[in-house]
Amino acid sequence: MICMDLEEYKLISEDLKRRKIPPIVKRVVSIILDKKGEKTMVLKLKEVSDITDFMVICNGNSSRQNKAISDEVQRQLKKEYRRKAFSVEGENHTDWILLDYIDFVIHIFSPENREKYSLEKLWMDGKRYRFYRD
Repeated sequence: MICMDLEEYKLISEDLKRRKIPPIVKRVVSIILDKKGEKTMVLKLKEVSDITDFMVICNGNSSRQNKAISDEVQRQLKKEYRRKAFSVEGENHTDWILLDYIDFVIHIFSPENREKYSLEKLWMDGKRYRFYRD
């Protein structure tokens, strides 16, 4: 388990503000960081894929944490942007939750499933924005 200290959180939050990604995607990353999601990454797939423009990938450390991240993202995006997910998959199993907002998708994994499916490797051609330190 990787715990982010306050100083690291501030650095990552400042980095997030400077990135050229849509405000709603930045907000998703911010919500994930607030819920202690780990290894948060945004892939820009606009020129690479017809499926979506951006993909947000993170993992939690438990089913409960994954569900909390998913619930909070959905709640905040509905409240702040009046956006509801077009599709939600995996909320009953919580090892891999997919929130599809059409122009961006969010994958919330267990650490094991994140490693198993390696979406970052599958989408190697996409521009990467990492919001964590190794």
